[in-house]
Amino acid sequence: MGTGGVLRRQEAGYLWGELQGLSQGLGEALLRTRRKQPDVPAPDRPWDEIVPGLWMGGHEFSGPSGQREFAVVHDEFDVVQTLLRLPGHGPDPGVEHHVWPIPDGPLDGTQLAGVIRLAQAASDALDEGRRVLVRCYHGYNRSGLVVAHALVRRGHTATGAIQLIRGRRSPWALHNDLFVEYLQAGLSTARLLEELAE
Repeated sequence: MGTGGVLRRQEAGYLWGELQGLSQGLGEALLRTRRKQPDVPAPDRPWDEIVPGLWMGGHEFSGPSGQREFAVVHDEFDVVQTLLRLPGHGPDPGVEHHVWPIPDGPLDGTQLAGVIRLAQAASDALDEGRRVLVRCYHGYNRSGLVVAHALVRRGHTATGAIQLIRGRRSPWALHNDLFVEYLQAGLSTARLLEELAE
């Protein structure tokens, strides 16, 4: 790094080359994500605890009879983060509720910034001993992105966070290749790349 914290010209070129390489990898993941996904089964449970106090779930699950059931949150959690809001799914009044609807696909810089903020809020709530649920439709991809980033913030590697989530929630968790690429690049880097592309 140059004097005064300013990048020298050669260092800036190196950084730009690194960003272009990451951008190409994210672009390839985007193409894989846009391909038709196989039918994804509903989870067996409405939500699962990934680490103590941090839960991941959805709005729908396959009940004991095999029929799809709605996962309605009441007051089981202190904080609920919702990435896909459907009416009638709670939580009860008085439960802290963060809503940030995002697609299960490519995210722009603003959407990634929201994911980063939710992960920080979840991590802060865990530090306070609060029970946190992060949910999306099935509780696989969007919620997985937030939960994985919260785990990375708490010291896990991206790969370790993904494996833990798949082991605790479902092998289908984080089957969105683009979200895995975001996590492996780092959400701050992915956000920068998306903002440069806009």
